[in-house]
Amino acid sequence: MQVYRELKILTARPFKKDYQNIKHHLYGFQNAKKNFSTGDWLKLANQKILYCKRIKKTPILVGGTGLYFKALTDGLVNIPNIPNNFRNKIRNLHRRIGQKKFFQKLLKIDPLIKDRFESSDVQRSIRAYEIKLFTKKSMVNWFKNTKSNYDRNDFFKICIDFPRKDLIERINRRSENMIKSGAILEVKRFIKLKVPKNKSLSKAIGISEIKQYLKKKIQTEQLIEKISIKTRQYAKRQSTWARGNMKDWNKVNPDGLDKLLKKI
Repeated sequence: MQVYRELKILTARPFKKDYQNIKHHLYGFQNAKKNFSTGDWLKLANQKILYCKRIKKTPILVGGTGLYFKALTDGLVNIPNIPNNFRNKIRNLHRRIGQKKFFQKLLKIDPLIKDRFESSDVQRSIRAYEIKLFTKKSMVNWFKNTKSNYDRNDFFKICIDFPRKDLIERINRRSENMIKSGAILEVKRFIKLKVPKNKSLSKAIGISEIKQYLKKKIQTEQLIEKISIKTRQYAKRQSTWARGNMKDWNKVNPDGLDKLLKKI
């Protein structure tokens, strides 16, 4: 979400003072109406890493989207292009039978994906289904045969693991500060842009809640609470993803981060 220029407050992009202290790359440069994939990001990230090395700087990659990190460290899956008419049939099937039955059907045709992601994950379920039907190979096998441009030792991987209680407090405070900092005005401007609903940024946490507020369906307190709840749900999905996909990362409590950085 932070690659798009139209929403700065809701996506918690770095502030001006952050930019002044440390050079930042790949924030707020993409138009929300244009498509932007993990592959697009990977290509740009590789270029920035080479640039940082040329000027004798250590590139530090930060964020919450585990899939982007995985693409960098493990490589991006090179799946053949699947025709739109083929993909649409699978999406129609999903709409007709619902996620629960769809996931059960997926497990029957591709049992290898069991425990690879949550059964409620619509996007990955549909993707795994179309890959299996079109290529006759499991998504898991495609991942296994994928290689990165880097060696595993090229990265020092740190996962900052906040205790649940602290995380909830931070999320609540973050939601409140976003509203105080002008998130409502930011969404008003965003609505005027008429970005299609199927574009990534249209799904940013806070947009639908602020729209409810603007229609006077909820008060400010309810708005903050709704954004907090949705953010907590997202954070929980991130934690679940990290447990399954970031097992070799250095998990550290924020209190111990300085100590770990001194060791590096």
